[in-house]
Amino acid sequence: MSLRVAVDIGGTFTDFVCLDETTGKIIEEKTHTTPDNFARGVEDAIDIAGINLEEVNYFVHGTTVVINAVTERSGAKTALLTTKGFRDVLDIGRANRPDMYNYFYKKPVPYVPRYLRYEVNERVAFDGEVLKELDEAEVRAVAQKMKDNGVEAVAVSFLHSYKNPTAEERAEQILREELPGVPISISSNLARIWREYERTSTTVLNAYVMPSTQLYLDTLEEHLHDKKLIGEPHAMLSNGGTATFSRAKEIPINLIESGPVGGVIGAAALGEIMGEPNIITFDVGGTTAKTSLINKGELNVTTEYKLEWTPLFAGHPVKTPVVDIIEIGNGGGSIAWIDEVGVLKVGPRSAGAHPGPACYDLGGTEPTLTDANLIIGRISADNFLGGTFKVNVEKAREAVKPIAEFFNISIEEAAQGIIQTANSNMLNALKLISVRRGYDPQDFAMLVQGGNGAGFGPQLAKELKVKKVIVPNLPGTFSAWGMLVSDLRQDFMQTNIMPVTGADLEVINSIYDDMEAQAEEIFAKQDIPKDKLLIQRSAEMRYIGQEHGVVTPVAGGLLDVAAIEAARKKFDDLHYQNYRFKLEGAPVEFVSFNMTVFGVVAKPEVKKLEVTGRELAAALKGERNVMYEGDGVKLAPVYDRALLEPGHTILGPAVVEESKSVTVMCPGQELIVDDLGNLIISNLEE
Repeated sequence: MSLRVAVDIGGTFTDFVCLDETTGKIIEEKTHTTPDNFARGVEDAIDIAGINLEEVNYFVHGTTVVINAVTERSGAKTALLTTKGFRDVLDIGRANRPDMYNYFYKKPVPYVPRYLRYEVNERVAFDGEVLKELDEAEVRAVAQKMKDNGVEAVAVSFLHSYKNPTAEERAEQILREELPGVPISISSNLARIWREYERTSTTVLNAYVMPSTQLYLDTLEEHLHDKKLIGEPHAMLSNGGTATFSRAKEIPINLIESGPVGGVIGAAALGEIMGEPNIITFDVGGTTAKTSLINKGELNVTTEYKLEWTPLFAGHPVKTPVVDIIEIGNGGGSIAWIDEVGVLKVGPRSAGAHPGPACYDLGGTEPTLTDANLIIGRISADNFLGGTFKVNVEKAREAVKPIAEFFNISIEEAAQGIIQTANSNMLNALKLISVRRGYDPQDFAMLVQGGNGAGFGPQLAKELKVKKVIVPNLPGTFSAWGMLVSDLRQDFMQTNIMPVTGADLEVINSIYDDMEAQAEEIFAKQDIPKDKLLIQRSAEMRYIGQEHGVVTPVAGGLLDVAAIEAARKKFDDLHYQNYRFKLEGAPVEFVSFNMTVFGVVAKPEVKKLEVTGRELAAALKGERNVMYEGDGVKLAPVYDRALLEPGHTILGPAVVEESKSVTVMCPGQELIVDDLGNLIISNLEE
């Protein structure tokens, strides 16, 4: 067995990448996503690729099943069991609403209606002291009510259970006895952190998606084994790691951003090989555009993720580690429309996989970004998906015509307007991840990926003034490739507030030892031995009197006073980096202790591209007119990427086509093919 396979389900396409570890050969495929049964799309990709799963020794999968369940509110009928007096935590939420001057603002609607929120007598103090023992008879009585109401999943979140989980663990045992077969989620297994609203929200969402996720992963695993897959498949997690299906089913909320994360991991891995530690990732698919930032080779992983958050909506907090990704509803299938005051908008509504853009000629009639790209020559009707899928230019023009008539302009100008609108949306997302967080884009390279990333990236990079654009090999399926270089990962968090000066070293060392023991047990179940574990410690620290803290690295091994003092100094430096001030003499306290453990797996080798001495002219396919923002229509040479070799140089305007993507270079840009086959684009103009 020598094959490694990754499959990533997107809103429009399902991406497939297979690496033969013996020969280094890579097979990539793109098939239409099948929303009625996502597993069928995975099977379609495997069948089209002609892969024998008996030869596969590693299979990893990125899925949208969790994010779809929560955004569409199609999850399980879920109940909440909580401490007496805290039934309405989900309704109360937080007072810091994002849209403070909106008199019509509406708070997020809880995923558990009030009649399914049950209280029981029990109480633990902030320091873990049991003030009132759990009333077990009451738990059994509540379980009967849940059964009568047809509950399909249960979330348990007791006050201060992060400090003492005994009552939650006993309640879980009773509920499993009384409600056999009903999935139970307890907060102390998910997020052992304070802030009861955020912890309860996380637990509820985990329970809400558990039945559908378990069914999907079980079904897919059964189908894969029917096709003779021998080992257990893995799932891509939101924290940038992977886990076996068995582990993923235990905490499915960790799959909430399963798909987009693979591309960020791949960018970090490729950046390390290329000597580019600072990268802005830019991934444009069929439904969304996503961007993340890698600084000094490190991904930004946050626990401040909020589902459905917008500047006008507070969203639902999920207190599990998620790679920090900004995502907007602008992709190839995003629909262009005119709002009530006559302003052109693009997205967030998408034509999706079915019926798709109008040019697909599958019943779609609304104008999309793909239709606009086709009309102004940015993509070719003859080379869409490598020529395997025929598109209809006339259908695209018919769809865009109403917008042209509304503004009394030509269809080409309307198409260019759609692209400019999308560019503006994407540029704002890129600024949110970089400029507005204190990073200068000129210090970063932009790595573009997704079926449309290389089409939009060069123009946006020019405006953002990043130093270079990297178009990797297989950009259209790069997120799936990134999954092949991802290690298994497990994150641990434990709230324990204590002053840094005079900190109880015995308690801190005990917390980290317990986390490490848990990690070894979890990874042992996934066949990862202790000597393959990589451990990173950190702690959330803050100046006393602050509300929120800064996550700070902590040394490994047995901690002593010197190690604590070193962490304190690092905290001051990080606080300055984030907020431009530090209070070196002020008292500091620990808020929580964190540990990230990686189960290191073998990585595919990135090989240099073979040089045959072929001339650049051999890669020239022809020319076509392309409309550029600010430069009008230009006659652009079109090159076949498969025939480009290291050292080849192309001046813009130009187009480089490949089977799953297209690169659109602007006037004044230069492209050089590097030794690995990446396309490196830089601006010649200041």
